[in-house]
Amino acid sequence: MTETEQIIVGLISSAGQSKSLAFEALKKVKTGEYDEARKILEQAKEADLQAHTVQTKLIQAEVGLLMVHAQDHYMTSQLARDLIEELINVFEAKEGK
Repeated sequence: MTETEQIIVGLISSAGQSKSLAFEALKKVKTGEYDEARKILEQAKEADLQAHTVQTKLIQAEVGLLMVHAQDHYMTSQLARDLIEELINVFEAKEGK
């Protein structure tokens, strides 16, 4: 595996971690643990920042299919985190918190 491919795999890993953390936060919402959900969502944002930093460095390089795959992971992790953040707000408002 080339150095570029290893970096891209790191991007995929960071994005995957972000998505997993976002869904973990959503599970906390189901049990009314909003503060814990927000803390976990902050961890997801940190993983997104790591992915974004790598993405920015690679965006100008010729990277091929693996980069497309990494980009897909990164974008879906952002979407999951943003959606779950909004769901936390909805559930919290519903309960009057």
